[in-house]
Amino acid sequence: MSEPSIVVEGVSKRFRLYHERNQSLKVALLRGRRAVVDEFWALRDVSFEVPQGSSFGLIGENGSGKSTLLKCMARILRPETGSISVVGKVSALLELGAGFHPELSGRENVFLNGAILGLPQKELQRKFDEIVAFAGLEQFIDQPVKNYSSGMYVRLGFSVAINVDPDVLLVDEVLAVGDEVFQRKCNEKFADLKSRGKTIVLVSHAMTSVHNICDRVAWLDHGQVKMVDAARKVVDEYVGAVQVDRTVDGEDGGERWGSGEARVETVELLDANGSSVSRIRTGEAATIRLHYRFHEPVDKPVFAVTIQTLDGTHVSGPTTRDADQVPDRLLGAGYVDLTFDRMMLLPGTFDINVSIQDYSCLHPYDFRHKVLRFDVEPGEPHESFGLVALGGRWARTEDTGTEETT
Repeated sequence: MSEPSIVVEGVSKRFRLYHERNQSLKVALLRGRRAVVDEFWALRDVSFEVPQGSSFGLIGENGSGKSTLLKCMARILRPETGSISVVGKVSALLELGAGFHPELSGRENVFLNGAILGLPQKELQRKFDEIVAFAGLEQFIDQPVKNYSSGMYVRLGFSVAINVDPDVLLVDEVLAVGDEVFQRKCNEKFADLKSRGKTIVLVSHAMTSVHNICDRVAWLDHGQVKMVDAARKVVDEYVGAVQVDRTVDGEDGGERWGSGEARVETVELLDANGSSVSRIRTGEAATIRLHYRFHEPVDKPVFAVTIQTLDGTHVSGPTTRDADQVPDRLLGAGYVDLTFDRMMLLPGTFDINVSIQDYSCLHPYDFRHKVLRFDVEPGEPHESFGLVALGGRWARTEDTGTEETT
């Protein structure tokens, strides 16, 4: 383990929340009382170390103290108790537009922001073209930054911050507003900084980015450190803990339409023991059960299930017609099961659509949109990102012909 680049020891930070503020001495005298103030502890006894040349993540829900801690590291805020020691030159990108003057052009703000971060004028002149090229703002560099989009702000600010050649780079969630191309450039720059022994501290709600970029992660909960460990372990624990408890009764969820001869009364997600649940783990057995009622005889009805992400991406859409399991005729009530010996969805939140259709699958008797929502927690196999685990097997063959499989 290398020497620590950042040591956070017993840090606590307090803010005052004013419910009634006396704007002047006169107001205080007339009211005859002091302002009403509550104390809010954003951080309480936070301690950890960040090894030199590593990437360290800070995760947690909004209000957990991540950004406050980052500002304490950057010496923008001073903690009430405890201490933070940082070795080397620090560069920080903490807030959108921080260090920029809206009336000045991008060119002028590069020199202004660079000077604030401690970069000499000659060095800024030498690196100016590189800074602008990384931000991709050659066409707009002489326009006032008040006309920039949020993405343009971040691209220019990040480009200046990394070209200061810091020993420690502090980055808040602002990078989330960048586009896909810029995100990829940032990740490549992070890798380059790590290879040169620089230290990176990243605050983010994007768990995939945290998992891929960071070596270790601290999970903050209401201003206290809940867990510090390897990135994969902390991210898995955090994702499993913050998923919302959901109803297991799929009777009232979502929109529905159809001609009405048959209806899906309720939908359940069942675990391997047959219990109704709202969350499962990758690789576990699961069953989606559709309780139906046919009010009149229907020939060759087809049951269908669609699993989709929250943004509407369809992951799977099996039907009983695909499986050659179409009954000749149905009347009355019952249920039909779609069983997965191993549910291979990766961690995330998913919606279920269900329907009963005619054999051509062109006429819906009943279609229920987003009837049930469920969560998938980390299980086995574990894959870093994506929607499903394909369960591939890695094999390595040496020149001697010896094969090793993992």
